[in-house]
Amino acid sequence: MRICFIEDTHLHGGTQIWVSEAVRDFLAKGHEVTLLTAADGFNATDGAGPGARVVTYDFDDVTTEDARHQQIWTDALAGADVAVCTVHPPRNGFHCSRFAARCIADAGSSTVLQPKTGTIVPDYLREFYAPPEPIRYHVISITGFTRQFLVDTYGVPADHVSLVYQGTDLATFTPDPLRAAQARQRYPVPRDAFPVLGNVGSFEHRKGQVALLQAVAAVRTRLPHIHLLLVGDGPDEQMLRAEVAELGLDSHVTFFPFTREPVHVFEVIDVLVLASLHKEGLPNVLLEALSMGVPVVSSRLAGTPEVVLDGETGLLVEPGDIDELAASIERLGTDRPSCRRMGAAGREMMVAGFDKQRQFDAFLAHFASHDADR
Repeated sequence: MRICFIEDTHLHGGTQIWVSEAVRDFLAKGHEVTLLTAADGFNATDGAGPGARVVTYDFDDVTTEDARHQQIWTDALAGADVAVCTVHPPRNGFHCSRFAARCIADAGSSTVLQPKTGTIVPDYLREFYAPPEPIRYHVISITGFTRQFLVDTYGVPADHVSLVYQGTDLATFTPDPLRAAQARQRYPVPRDAFPVLGNVGSFEHRKGQVALLQAVAAVRTRLPHIHLLLVGDGPDEQMLRAEVAELGLDSHVTFFPFTREPVHVFEVIDVLVLASLHKEGLPNVLLEALSMGVPVVSSRLAGTPEVVLDGETGLLVEPGDIDELAASIERLGTDRPSCRRMGAAGREMMVAGFDKQRQFDAFLAHFASHDADR
């Protein structure tokens, strides 16, 4: 099978790591893979793997949709059986799946466009998922919530939207005592710290780190040994550091840089906290933490309730509700048996239904089924 991934971003988050892993997996299984992505972005420089055909373009200039960029995209898409396009935000009237649809239509190609999404954003347009051009398309949703929203709200035909969970690498994300000892050297915390919270991701407004810091400040009197690891990078880093100082949390918060090996973080922490305000699908970091037996406190957004089962594998809170976030952190920080029980339940759930290797095969089977229909 010939598969083209379209990754129109410079980001280096969970989605981009998943794309790089999928490229490597599909190549190892004998498929032809093209990666169409922005030059100098994460996937262009780190996410291809030997054997992939990498086609790059200028991230800013492509928004003009000029003849040169249309030729670049058309050539990259030529011959692909399926083109998997992560649905990213539009830029200056440009949208990656719309441009891909036009290139496929203008070339008269039989490529099946497969917009892939887990996130619903109110100002996204229906045409980002269901192109008006007379081409074959099928949307991949990585959460059940998003699939139903696309059908009910955007009117995308139900037989044009499939749910395929991404899964996680169980072989890697399994607790290991030797690795845990190494992890404590990478991510040192005070000896008596508990609970140790982790937040892994981009430092930006939508991720809700300010609300998380305020929640930590609210419970530090009752949880005097609480400690938070903020792991990542992004535009809000300096603001967050200033907020830590303003709240007097310097001894309770440690910053660490972005890592492609978050498994070491999960060896150290007691609870993962995802305090996002909006624009989440089913973050890989949730699956990874649960696979490691780490319970989760998460905002109730999109697909998060599909794995963070409230009271079973973690606790759900309303986005931006600092009091509820603080109460959930305090609950897990004072009830260690419940914390351990939820972590064990999360691990069992991941083993039963979220093995990444099985999910890569599920994606390939999905691609093949729609390729066979042409």
